[in-house]
Amino acid sequence: MEIIIAILAVVLLILVAANVRIVPQAHAYVIERLGAYMTTWGVGLHVKIPLIDRVAKAVSLKEKVVDFAPQPVITKDNVTMQIDTVVYYQITDPKMYTYGVDNPMSAIENLTATTLRNIIGDLELDETLTSRDTINTKMRAILDEATDPWGIKVNRVELKNIIPPREIQDAMEKQMKAERERREAILRAEGEKKSAILVAEGQKEAKILEAEAEKQSAILRAEAQKEAAIRRAEGEAEAILKVQNATAEGLKMLNSANPNKAVLTIKSLEALEKVAEGKATKIIIPSEIQGIAGLASSITELMSKTEG
Repeated sequence: MEIIIAILAVVLLILVAANVRIVPQAHAYVIERLGAYMTTWGVGLHVKIPLIDRVAKAVSLKEKVVDFAPQPVITKDNVTMQIDTVVYYQITDPKMYTYGVDNPMSAIENLTATTLRNIIGDLELDETLTSRDTINTKMRAILDEATDPWGIKVNRVELKNIIPPREIQDAMEKQMKAERERREAILRAEGEKKSAILVAEGQKEAKILEAEAEKQSAILRAEAQKEAAIRRAEGEAEAILKVQNATAEGLKMLNSANPNKAVLTIKSLEALEKVAEGKATKIIIPSEIQGIAGLASSITELMSKTEG
C-alpha cells in the first residue's frame, strides 16, 4: 500500500512539474482548455491543469522586422520595376494574433505587395523615385489598419530598394551626367564672372588710389611751392627791411655828424652814379647837382695844378 502511495506521489509531482510554466519577459502564452480559448498568461509563474489545459501558442511581444523579396510593380507611365519592402511590426493582442489569421506573415507579405502595387500604379516613374516618404506613410497607414483585427501593429514601412529596368537606369545615368555637366558649366561661368568682376573692381580701386595719390602729390607740391614763395617773400621783405634800416641808420649817423656842403655833394654824386647804372636812356640831372658837379670838377683841376 505504501508503495502505491509513493508511486502516486511521484506521478503527481511529475505531472505538476510538467505543467508548470514560466513566461519570460516580453512574451505571452495563449492557453486553451478542452480546445477552447481560456486565457493569456503574462510574465511569471503559471500552472496549467494536466490533460485539460494546453499552451496553444507562445507569442513574442517584441518588435519584429521582416524583409520581403522584391515585388514587380508597374507605374502609371507603364514602367515595370522591382521594389522590396521592409516592415516593422509588433504583436499587441496574442489572442487575436493566434485566432485572427492562419498564417500572419504570409498575409502581411501579400497585403504589402498588393498595397504597393496600388500606390505605385497611381504614380509616374519620377514621382516614385522622389516620393519614398509619401509611399512609406501611405503603406504604413493601410497595413496598420488592415492588420489591426489580427492583433498586429505596423510601426514602420520602408522601401528598401527601387530597381528600374536596365534601359531606364542607363537613361537616368545619362540624364544625371548631363545635369552634372550643366551644373559644372554654370559654376565655371559663375566663377569666371566673379573673377572678371573682381579684376575690374581691382583695376577700378587701383585707378582710384592712383588718382588719390596724384591728388595728394599735387596738393603737397602746391603747398611746397606756396611755402617756398612765402619764405622767399619773407626773405626779400627782411632784406628790404635790413636795407631800409641800414639806410635809416646811415642817414641818422650822417645827420648826427652835421655834414658840411662838400660831404652832401659827394653823397649826391654817389646817388647819381647809382642812377646812371640803370636802364634808362635819358637821365635828367637837377641844376643844383650840375652846379655841384662843376664845382667838384674845378676843385679837382685846382688841386692838380697845385701838385704840379
